[in-house]
Amino acid sequence: MEWDPFGLPLARKEDPALLLGRGCFVDDIHLPGMLEAAFVRSPFPHARILRIDKARARAMPGVVAVITHRDLPGRMQVPLEMQQANPTASGGVDSSGAAKRAITQLVTPYVLAKDEVCYVGEPVGLVIAENRYLAEDAAAAIEVDYKPLAAVADCLDALQPTAPLAHEGAPSNVVARMLVDSGDVDREFRDAAHVFAERLHLHRGAACSMECRAILAEWNAATGMLTVHASTQSPHRLHRVLITLLDCTDSSVRVITPDVGGGFGPKSQAYPEYIAVCAAAQMLARPVKWIEDRRENLLATNQERDQYWDVEIAVDEQARIRGVRGRLVHDNGAYVPNGVVLPWISAATVPGPYVLPSYRMDVIVAMTNKISCSPVRGAGRPQAVVVMERLMDLVARRLKLDPAEVRLRNMIRPQQMPYAVGITFRDGRPVVYDSGDYPRCQAKALALADYAGFAKRQAAARKSGRYIGIGISNSVEATGLGPYEGATVRVLANGRIAVHVGGPSQGQGHKTAFAQIAARHFGVGIDAVEVASGDTSSISYGHGTFGARMAVTAGSSVHVAAAEVAQQVKALAAEILQVPQTELELRAGRVRVKDVAGGPHLRRNMEEVSLSLREVAVHSIGQSGIAMRSGSKPGLESTAYFTPERSTYANGTHVVEVEVDVATGEVKILRYVVVHDCGRLINPLIVHGQIVGGVAHGIGNALLERMVYGGDAQPLSTNLAEYMLPLATDVPDVEVVHMETPSPLNPIGVKGAGEGGTILAMAAVIGAVDNALAPFGVRIQEAPISPQRILELLRSLTK
Repeated sequence: MEWDPFGLPLARKEDPALLLGRGCFVDDIHLPGMLEAAFVRSPFPHARILRIDKARARAMPGVVAVITHRDLPGRMQVPLEMQQANPTASGGVDSSGAAKRAITQLVTPYVLAKDEVCYVGEPVGLVIAENRYLAEDAAAAIEVDYKPLAAVADCLDALQPTAPLAHEGAPSNVVARMLVDSGDVDREFRDAAHVFAERLHLHRGAACSMECRAILAEWNAATGMLTVHASTQSPHRLHRVLITLLDCTDSSVRVITPDVGGGFGPKSQAYPEYIAVCAAAQMLARPVKWIEDRRENLLATNQERDQYWDVEIAVDEQARIRGVRGRLVHDNGAYVPNGVVLPWISAATVPGPYVLPSYRMDVIVAMTNKISCSPVRGAGRPQAVVVMERLMDLVARRLKLDPAEVRLRNMIRPQQMPYAVGITFRDGRPVVYDSGDYPRCQAKALALADYAGFAKRQAAARKSGRYIGIGISNSVEATGLGPYEGATVRVLANGRIAVHVGGPSQGQGHKTAFAQIAARHFGVGIDAVEVASGDTSSISYGHGTFGARMAVTAGSSVHVAAAEVAQQVKALAAEILQVPQTELELRAGRVRVKDVAGGPHLRRNMEEVSLSLREVAVHSIGQSGIAMRSGSKPGLESTAYFTPERSTYANGTHVVEVEVDVATGEVKILRYVVVHDCGRLINPLIVHGQIVGGVAHGIGNALLERMVYGGDAQPLSTNLAEYMLPLATDVPDVEVVHMETPSPLNPIGVKGAGEGGTILAMAAVIGAVDNALAPFGVRIQEAPISPQRILELLRSLTK
């Protein structure tokens, strides 16, 4: 092998087209005869639909169709199936540590609301017109008579016996009750030297991708073919939903994902709006496009958080943890499209990198009259890290110990790997940390941040009337989730390498990373490798890009498939050249005899004893009318599906130094240090970008992003003037150091990296704010923590 691109910080293949404005997003696609859609959405958080009058809208110029629930095909008039079941949802498991659960109800939405709306923004009707402007005008002309019903806005309120029901006729607002536990919690708490309690509220936020949801559906009546261009993280999931609702074959539905302007989790869903647009395209036999606007995005795209945690920690005299127990109440919103995956992840992530002899978390999942909750970048893990790191800070404060020392005393050591935590993760497998050096990770981060010198910096700042603080967070992140992801690798007739994967990219650099994995097997540069993704016609099965899984699953599949094709190339070249296969190598786009001193073929001209990949590929196809050698197969191609045994676990440490202006409540981040271990790095440049972008997201979660609802569940932050996102001035230069502890669970030793920056940020930032305000007795028990809220806390303690 002349060179190995794996691990090199190569420039991304994707960037030139995007930087030059040559990207292709859904809204860039225009088809002959294309119509555009606008949705009629509920203005009420909870109401009964009494009547819909479409006459005025139908008569407006340019309007082609007005569609409501009863206009849909019969198979689309039933609630959508839950898109992500839980492996043990049918009842639970025994005391081995798995989550035991009682599923009360799993309510999913209709494509278009039938008789009842359960959140503001729920789609009630769909207008199809010659352009979006006409469609929106007609949507405003539709008269819907509603009977408003009592709504519930807060998940704690939803649990009260007298609370309004989020759905008429529901037995209660409880979706599920789960118990995640391990060890003898009662004994450990009974025998502990100290027990400390904490209560935390983590508020709801949105995932504001640059590109909102988008879909273009084209129905060909002559061929019975539906072609869908969608801004989605999971084209195969959307494909499966469509073939079920359309009652057609796999090959008659094609989902294509062009460039995607960010996903962050919510774009994994097959939303009711997508189904409605596809139904309209089929009904009208014309292409139909819908591009979500920002107000719709903040009203009707799935959000995350709204969790209340009441937790206790038991420790011995040396501050070593004996147990953690408590209750989590999770707001799932109006519907349950993903089951109880999100709160399950939260509960399973709490132990983090610490030895936890016993653990019990009672989880209650409630429905409210808000848009549904589903995973957003981090998927319940940022909340869990806040819980554990706030408990560690609480122990340090109460026992007057250094917070870093408390963490170190409780960390799992490298020699304990693989480490069984004793609980079950969302993939149905036991949580077993495969590799990592958590103490070294924290030590590197503390050294880089000059943690040892912080006490002097803080004392000097206080003397001058400034309040600075430092926060630490550690986490372990389950990545590389199953069940599988596939890849097809092919040598084309022109000698180039084609790689097809199912999960699309939303900025992760798949075209570069997968090209680096494949190129190493053929001895070529990454420019000789073309990577295509997100097209259900190019690979049969897939699950999508979410949960920091693609490097592990699809990356391993690319590796396996490319290795197989490289062997095919050598085997065929050995026949053509009449040399042993063991003496051949792939280098610089050619198959050639190895340059080994004393080899039997060194006397021959090396060019005469080599073939280009193009020559081998053409030979593999065969010649028309001439029989191929018995037992040979046409082409140079392999498809592989890597199925991980279980999740692989990345880890990291964040150390943040902040200054809080006690006159205004403003928080300024002075320094941000990250040490992250995601196994072997395919491309350090890409991983660095993922971490820094994730930190920016996490800073927003910690300080700014709050999806505000009134007490009647009416959303109050419906634009980006009211919903605050971090600006460049809010995000400091992030200092990132990478550790590489290879995973033994996949052939390339990688772990996921897409969410690590976000998962730790909220805990580290609010910990730093808490530390800065310690002289005032302020305790931060919530996120986000805005300037207004900081001033409220300060004033409440000075009255």
